[in-house]
Amino acid sequence: MRTSPPATSPPPSPAPASAFSATSAALSAVLLVLLTVLVPLSALSAWVDLEIDDTDRYVAAVSPLSSDPAVQVTVTDLVTEEAMRQIDLGPLQDTVQEFLHETVRSFTTTEAYRNAWDSANRAAHRAVKAALDGDSGQAVTIDLAPVIDQVKQDLVRDGVPFADQIPVERTEITLLGPGQADELRDSFRWLRYCSIWPAVATLVLLVLVVGIASVRGGLRAGLRATAVVGAGFVLGAVVLRVLIAIGRSRVLDEVPGSDRDAAAAVVDALTSSLRTTVWWVLAVGAALLVGAVLARVLLGRGKAPADVR
Repeated sequence: MRTSPPATSPPPSPAPASAFSATSAALSAVLLVLLTVLVPLSALSAWVDLEIDDTDRYVAAVSPLSSDPAVQVTVTDLVTEEAMRQIDLGPLQDTVQEFLHETVRSFTTTEAYRNAWDSANRAAHRAVKAALDGDSGQAVTIDLAPVIDQVKQDLVRDGVPFADQIPVERTEITLLGPGQADELRDSFRWLRYCSIWPAVATLVLLVLVVGIASVRGGLRAGLRATAVVGAGFVLGAVVLRVLIAIGRSRVLDEVPGSDRDAAAAVVDALTSSLRTTVWWVLAVGAALLVGAVLARVLLGRGKAPADVR
């Protein structure tokens, strides 16, 4: 009696595993793109909400610039030029101008000047908000009238000749040209509307993604998701740094040459927290990426292939 050979079961189809791998790769790519967009959006919207819209934080950010050499030179030149425009002393004009210039330059190192600088920037913050909230473009400036007034009071008190003739008029350092104000207005309104919610959404997204991946796919899937999150943070930090550089360049495009150094110092002071955020996000992202990759390598070495999910 002939017996038929036992039937052998066909090898399992690799299709489900391939489909799972393709789906995982697609989800990772989507997550990477979302984080690359959400990270800079979160930083910018929080910056507008917490610093640009807050007068005290705005003034605190630019207050140290009272000691910045570029700002001191710009203030000294503008105050001297405006004062001498109203004074005609004939052959003594150049001598008095030089004396006034040195006096104002010395004044920029005093506590009175620092207080006047803060007062000028507190008023400038109102101009910033008005320009960003208005319907038509207007230049954003710092009015140096409080500084001129303080200089005049000090010179009059010290008995400096002709000091009482110094006019206290609006004298401006341009921070943002009208064209840039128009260009940035919609962006700032949108960022202000977003507030801190993109940052909240980013945190919720990464917790959900890593948590779900760990529950459904095990430790290795969780580590894979963590690595993708780290890569997203790194890319987001790079995008944010590029946006800061582009924004700085565009903002300074319309600033007059005489004000450019001082305006650049103000812009850099206001974006200092953003640049710090770039480094923090970059460090966190790199730590997550490298840590997850190393953990997967060590996990793969410590278990047999059949035991590792």
